[in-house]
Amino acid sequence: MATDAAKELIARSNRLGADPRNTNYAGGNTSAKGTDIDPVTGEPVELIWVKGSGGDLGTLTESGLAVLRLDRARALVNVYPGVEREDEMVAAYDYTLHGRGGAAPSIDTTMHCLVDAAHVDHLHPDSGIAIAAAADGEALTAEIFGGRVAWVPWVRPGFQLGLDIARIKAENPGVIGAILGGHGITAWADTSDEVEANSLWIINTAARYIEEHGKPDPFGAALPGYEPLPEAERRAKAAALVPHLRAIASHDRPQVGHFIDTDAVLDFLAREKHPQLAELGTSCPDHFLRTKVKPLVVDLPSTASVEEIVDRLPALHEAYRADYTAYYERGAAAARAQGEEPPAIRGADPAIVLVPGVGMFSFGADKQTARVAGEFFLNAINVMRGAEALSTYAPIEESEKFRIEYWALEEAKLQRRPKPKPLATRIALVTGAASGIGKATATRLAAEGACVVIADLDLEKAQAAAAELGSADIAVGVQVDVTDEDQVQAAVDAALLAFGGLDIVVNNAGLSLSKSLLETTVADWDLQHNVMAKGSFLVSRASAKALIDQKLGGDIIYISSKNSVFAGPNNIAYSATKADQAHQVRLLAAELGEHGVKVNGINPDGVVRGSGIFAGGWGAKRAAVYGVPEEKLGEYYAQRTLLKREVLPEHVANAVFVLCTGDLDHTTGLHIPVDAGVAAAFLR
Repeated sequence: MATDAAKELIARSNRLGADPRNTNYAGGNTSAKGTDIDPVTGEPVELIWVKGSGGDLGTLTESGLAVLRLDRARALVNVYPGVEREDEMVAAYDYTLHGRGGAAPSIDTTMHCLVDAAHVDHLHPDSGIAIAAAADGEALTAEIFGGRVAWVPWVRPGFQLGLDIARIKAENPGVIGAILGGHGITAWADTSDEVEANSLWIINTAARYIEEHGKPDPFGAALPGYEPLPEAERRAKAAALVPHLRAIASHDRPQVGHFIDTDAVLDFLAREKHPQLAELGTSCPDHFLRTKVKPLVVDLPSTASVEEIVDRLPALHEAYRADYTAYYERGAAAARAQGEEPPAIRGADPAIVLVPGVGMFSFGADKQTARVAGEFFLNAINVMRGAEALSTYAPIEESEKFRIEYWALEEAKLQRRPKPKPLATRIALVTGAASGIGKATATRLAAEGACVVIADLDLEKAQAAAAELGSADIAVGVQVDVTDEDQVQAAVDAALLAFGGLDIVVNNAGLSLSKSLLETTVADWDLQHNVMAKGSFLVSRASAKALIDQKLGGDIIYISSKNSVFAGPNNIAYSATKADQAHQVRLLAAELGEHGVKVNGINPDGVVRGSGIFAGGWGAKRAAVYGVPEEKLGEYYAQRTLLKREVLPEHVANAVFVLCTGDLDHTTGLHIPVDAGVAAAFLR
């Protein structure tokens, strides 16, 4: 159970981390010192609780704290081998843990242990980093804070930086914190409330000074032709571009994307200084670990067409990869000259792509990583604005960026990540996904690591189904009438903008009217064909363009029916449209194979429980045809199968999952029966 000191620390961390003006996601760390009872000796023991490696202040809980014995942690000073070997000190913290120690200690733990204050905050606020990354940051620190805040020149996070800050605190009793060159801020105090107040004072004082003394146009004059496009136009352009951008961001490995078109991004791209500032890249270590050292900037005005930008991308991508590879080789050569072997290059594709007039596209191994990368570059833009408003933006040297990006400790952190799920980096669009087979399919795909767009005629139900799967980093709900061409395109565009691409399309939307030939009206016929035959065609056509543009292959799956090959009574319109869907599978498999897109179908039968179709009246009518009570229809269907098993929505979802995995990466044009065995519906 957490002590009062730990509880105060968690509450303070959550407050600070909830405001992006104070720190970025997973950035910074906080600590508290106090006493607890040693369960072995029964005596009081001095401890330090500090946010662990990789945690986020805004969502920090007790499990995210590292807990160390303070005397042993401070004693590490006696065995410190020097800055050349300071990485070894991280492993040494294993011998200072209290009990199991909680979360893994971060690289900044030394600072928290050695600074002689009961409470310490280390944060990455935009206003503070603007001072830290300014060419004359030291002079600005003295002017802005009037001697209450010290200046610490850039030192890579680690044991030496902790020693330096502890010394500054000891030598300057009137100082409440420090600006860390190229990095962030640190504050300290004797109580949790006081350190929080000190942190906020530093942040707000810096922000107020920038606002009051900064140049009105820090990014320079407006560039004619680079103005932000109107919202509807730029989002349509973004949707058209993102498959092409994902293709270049995924050259080395598939990525998920995120789109930002805030005023701060659009204004940056509309100003004359944006090319040279973007070339300088980010400064704070937390930034470029996620954004890479610099973005790819499309060097065309807002007025450039989608086609012009697409034509320009290959050359820009080639130049970016060559530049990044050269950066890696320079850094690796320097490391080897010092007797170190750096980790292998992690890919040379951009994580951030900037398009004037449109916005910023960020990419990562999952949606959260992509989103956070974009948020971090937005932080970087804010930092550039503040630094340029007061001085000149001057990030840390390239060699230092390489040392951080390819730090052995960062590589070890990456290696500790859980193994990706089978559908990680894949983005799925499922129609009719608010209930029944569609909902079960969306649920299974999300459970296997995919990002999912739940498309349904009922927006409220679609959004509710998405919320059941988790945050917007996992699933979103959109409204679509699959019979409407414009709505279908809007749904596909929404998927592209939500997750940066599209990999899996499940044509599941459907309905059924159980009527004999003579009872079936033209309206009945048209309704079922519009929803399932025409609807599947529209969804497949709109999706196929994105799949082709991405150059990553993909899967289109039709939820057809046993009735596509089996002739039963009183369902001519339904069965005919299912046969149409079944042949669309064959036709599209033949056409899209050259693009690596697999097209397959699933033929369920008798999916009664959880089915929106059966609940909508189809079940009662089919029960009447077969002469059984409606509540017994599932059992009736089961008994007529070879396996005598009832088919549930989850069984169909299982088949969808299998078709999307690498185990069936050579299979296209296939129809999989999920009917528990209906001999009359055997395909051959």
